[in-house]
Parts: sequence; structure tokens; C-alpha cells
Amino acid sequence: MTTQELREKRETTVRRQQTPAPEPTSAARTTGVTDITLDAGGITLSGLHIEPTGPAPRAVVVAVHGGGMTAGYFDGQAHPSVSLLRLGASLGFSVLSLDRPGYGRSADEIPHGQSLAEQSAALHAALDDYARRFPVGEGFLLVAHSFGGKVALTAAADDRRGRIIGLDISGCGHRYAVDFREPPGDLARESWKWHWGPLRLYPPNSFRYSRPLVAPMPPAELRELRQWSQIFPGVAARVRVPVRFTFAEFENWWRHDTDALEEMVGHLRAATVTVHRQPDAGHNISLGWAARSYHLRVLAFLEELLAHREQGGG
Repeated sequence: MTTQELREKRETTVRRQQTPAPEPTSAARTTGVTDITLDAGGITLSGLHIEPTGPAPRAVVVAVHGGGMTAGYFDGQAHPSVSLLRLGASLGFSVLSLDRPGYGRSADEIPHGQSLAEQSAALHAALDDYARRFPVGEGFLLVAHSFGGKVALTAAADDRRGRIIGLDISGCGHRYAVDFREPPGDLARESWKWHWGPLRLYPPNSFRYSRPLVAPMPPAELRELRQWSQIFPGVAARVRVPVRFTFAEFENWWRHDTDALEEMVGHLRAATVTVHRQPDAGHNISLGWAARSYHLRVLAFLEELLAHREQGGG
């Protein structure tokens, strides 16, 4: 090989090292995960779905994403250990991750989104459609993140059929740690801190794979964002199923000190409530290295609920 050829080879190698990996144009999927659409009372909700191989599922995990994300949040692709859909199906559960009203396919139908009460009604209608088409076993465990936690709590409060057997909520409390009186620009500059936390918490390429999952937050949600502390007590008083809250070590959106948690749990007076703290995790727990640990606890919680029902506990 000549000197010129060696020089050209080195230059080509440098260019390859400096060229960033191409951004994915659409969200990747775990093997076995399929797209699904459900009738949600006149609107169409899109989402992701996976069923276990073998026997019918004993229950269905219904994943409800947060504000500014989509259903793919629960099927993270940066590392095989991250996906809740992959893990849930491997342990014998069906997993349904829905795009909430105003996201995914319904973003064109209802670009302004819906209120919490409207989203609760839409979720119940979608679950009606799902139950007509797929086996549901003992019922639905709602696994919700951030703003999705508000929707899940509202849906449980509105559940007159008793098919929601429990709630597992991360990244959602009842009192914000954020001062919304700050100028939006200041908050935007610190958005990394609020949503993600330290980089070491996430597998390589997490943010590249997460970009297709991000979506604008509908105006209806933005309007209700600041009202949650006032809405929560009335919703919480009507929740009658077991609830498990998880707060990440680097959770900065919500107050989760002892006093705040005691107050929050006190409003859920008709429910059994447990609170877990997830070490080495930021607000977006289900996209980080801690995802598998968190998701295993979610499914262990579901196992406990099913065992209780099998013993006649209802």
C-alpha cells in the first residue's frame, strides 16, 4: 500500500468516526410487538400490543405514557432490558401501551387533546373494545408515568366495573416541586434536569432512540397541568384499588419528602398504598438502566394482586 493510499485510508477512518449515527425516523419495536388501534368512544387510539406465547394471559398490563411522550416510552430500544412490553410478555402477561388522546393517531382527530375526565372516559371505552377482542384474564393493571399517572388515577376513580385491579405509578405525585411562576424560558433551560437527570442513568443511544417517541403536549393537558394539586384530593378519595407509587432518586418534578408523601397517601383513604424509591433513576425511569428493576417490581406487584384474588381476596 502506497503512502498516499495509507493517508486516504486514515482520512476515511477519521471521517467515519466523526460522522454521527443516523437518527431513526420512526420508533423501533421489540420483536412480537404489533401496532393496534382501539375505538375509544368515537375516536381512534393507537398503541403497541404484545401477547405472551402459550396460554392466555392471566392479566393485561395497560401502560399509560406521560406528557410529551407516546406509547413507545414503554418499549425502549436502547437496550433489551429496558422494554416493559418485552418483559411482561416473557412472564405471561399481555401488555398494551396506548397513545393517550391527542397523541399518536388521535392527534389529528383531537389536536387540542382532552381533559382528565375525558381521557378517563376514552380509556375505559378503549378497554371495552380491547376486552371484546382479546382475553383479559383477571383484568387490567394500569402502569402509568407522569401525566399518565393522573389519567390512571382518574380512570380508577371512575371504574364502575371493577376491572382495574391496581395502579402502578411512577413520576407522579400530588404536589409539584417546580415553581410554575418561573418564566417558561428558565424552565426550558433546565428541562434536562427535570426529565432525565445524570447521563450515566441511561444506556448509550437512549436519547437518539427516544427522539421518535417525543410529541407535543396537547393544550388541554397544559391547561390542567397546574391544577393537579387541587384536583387530586377529589380523585384520590374515589380510588379503591391498591396503588403503588415509585419516585426516582433524581425525581425533580414532584415533592416526595416525608410530609408530602404522608399527605398524598392520606387522600387515598379507600385504597391500600405503597411507596417505593427507585435508586439510580431519573424521572424517565422506564428508559434508563433502572427500567428492568422497576418493571420487575411492577410485575411482582401484579403477581401479589393476582395471588390475593386467587385466595378469595377479591
